[in-house]
Amino acid sequence: MARKELSMDRRAYLRTVGASGAVVLTSTAGCLGGNGGGGGELTAGTAPGFPPFEMKEGGELVGFDIDLLEAVIGQVDYELAGWSEFEFSSLIPALQNDKIDVIAAAMTINEERDETIDFSNPYYSANQAILVADESDFSPGSMDDLSGRTLGAQKGTTGEEVVRTQLIETGKISQQQYNSYDNYVLSIEDLENGNIDAVVLDTPTANTFAEERDVSIAFTYETGEQYGFGIRDGEDALQSALNTGLQSLRDTGQYGEIASKWGLVADS
Repeated sequence: MARKELSMDRRAYLRTVGASGAVVLTSTAGCLGGNGGGGGELTAGTAPGFPPFEMKEGGELVGFDIDLLEAVIGQVDYELAGWSEFEFSSLIPALQNDKIDVIAAAMTINEERDETIDFSNPYYSANQAILVADESDFSPGSMDDLSGRTLGAQKGTTGEEVVRTQLIETGKISQQQYNSYDNYVLSIEDLENGNIDAVVLDTPTANTFAEERDVSIAFTYETGEQYGFGIRDGEDALQSALNTGLQSLRDTGQYGEIASKWGLVADS
């Protein structure tokens, strides 16, 4: 299946939608270190391998989250010093250890995470999709149909939580029938190669994989989750700035333009 062309120069794009502010695409950091003050430089953290939100194309970090955060910061009294890349499950520890100042990685706001970090207002909504290989004759229509099958998801994600609570803890599959991955690209490769029967992941990313790879969405499991930018507890000024920037992008229509660029339907 032909791979869809998604990339473009995001610096040029941000200029076209009117975003401003200094953006230096390096991995060096001038972190806030939890001082909570307004202004200053920020280092953002993300986890590539989750298209169209964050991925690598031609060695460059691109995606909806990348463009959105850069545009948000361009609206407020902060500068982006650069991006650092981690496995998804390592992002919150990196934030807590002052290696980064903000997480932009399609991270679902939930009670467990909210006990250790804070979030901006939500910027995108999603559910969970169950992906199967096009060449497979496996065609589940509900969670019950996944009983006895081998499942995959990315470590630390909502997909993994759904597998644990809805399948492992209910006895539909054993722990040995679940494979966890550092990123979803690896799980999709295993799915296409017939090593697992299905993958559980967020619907927007599932749609992207279905367009680009030999996989299809079998059904959707409703979770009603919302993504937010993660920040350290107590960073009230930064939280307020991110919320202000997000609202400004919505008010001017730039949010919708960024979403459309990455094939996403803008949240209302």
